[in-house]
Amino acid sequence: MNWNNWFRQIHRWVSIAFTVAVIVNIIAMVQEKSTVWVGLLALLPLCLLLVTGLYMFVLPYVEKRRDVERAGG
Repeated sequence: MNWNNWFRQIHRWVSIAFTVAVIVNIIAMVQEKSTVWVGLLALLPLCLLLVTGLYMFVLPYVEKRRDVERAGG
């Protein structure tokens, strides 16, 4: 498995973890048992989503630049 597929797979699984964390946060808020750690529960997956998402966003531009450099232009 190459790096691109690896990042995509991690992004998919982390998005599931983020969704679960948001649902847990909503349930805690409805029950009025909101503590700080429940509110911060979604931040770790969100940060990982940011990193992997930015990598996948920049990837086509980097590939295009590599193709232009290989072509000699």
